Amino acid sequence: MKPTRRRTYAGLTLLGNPAASLPKSPRHATLETFPNPHPGRDYWIRIDCPEFTSLCPVTGQPDFADIRIEYIPDRRCLETKSLKLYLSSYRNVPSFNEHVVNRILDDLVGAAGPRRMKIEGRFVPRGGLSLSVMVEHPPESSQAPGRGG
Repeated sequence: MKPTRRRTYAGLTLLGNPAASLPKSPRHATLETFPNPHPGRDYWIRIDCPEFTSLCPVTGQPDFADIRIEYIPDRRCLETKSLKLYLSSYRNVPSFNEHVVNRILDDLVGAAGPRRMKIEGRFVPRGGLSLSVMVEHPPESSQAPGRGG
């Protein structure tokens, strides 16, 4: 028996909910998923968040970034409204850029269990330096960069 659309998406509480509000922090956010419509095929999904904001934990100044999420889903796909609210919840969270990108990966892998996932955060230059952080699941290699084997 084929599941109905209503039953397939019954767990989605944020999509189509005009009362859904911005969570206080990523810890308070809900990342929702739905069944992968093509679980037998590897295909990439790319989501760009060009207006990401977090806070520097030392200065309290905002850090702006373009966050790119790419993944091959397994059984579940990320629902984008819940993802948007989750990413927006970082705007009041003091964290170093490196931590932010790694936490996003950990949280998204925990929610959707993808076959592969890559997260890149390209942060707006401050003080004449630009910073990009890239992280993957599963790690491309368990060997640390710059270390001989």
